Amino acid sequence: MNTFAKTAAAAALALVGPATHAAAQQVEFPEKCRSDISAGGTAAMDEMMPSANMTDYQHGYMEGMKKMMPNMMHGIMKDDADVAFICGMIAHHMGSIAMARVELEHGDNDYAKETAQKMIDRQIKDIQEMSDWVEQEVK
Repeated sequence: MNTFAKTAAAAALALVGPATHAAAQQVEFPEKCRSDISAGGTAAMDEMMPSANMTDYQHGYMEGMKKMMPNMMHGIMKDDADVAFICGMIAHHMGSIAMARVELEHGDNDYAKETAQKMIDRQIKDIQEMSDWVEQEVK
């Protein structure tokens, strides 16, 4: 199956498969978790992991990491330990969701795919709860 067909199949599964309404939602990194830092770092990841010989799923995992790392750096650099923890965990959970979505798109093992879907469902719920806490607690 070519990449386009796999992507289309995964998108269709996401719309009609076992995913809950919450799992279909996109999660966003809370603005209140952003710090006054320059959170680059993806260039260093590109150097460490040359993409020429990567599979489609490896590219997918790498893209998820590239999106997670700057947010995680923003989160952990907050001036309050509790806020830094929660914001860092939001970014970490977002990275887990990105990996799980790659599994749903490229994986073929039922256990791994079921685990990925459970992770998406659970971690979206966790992110929503943590984001609500950030909204209430962070000034």
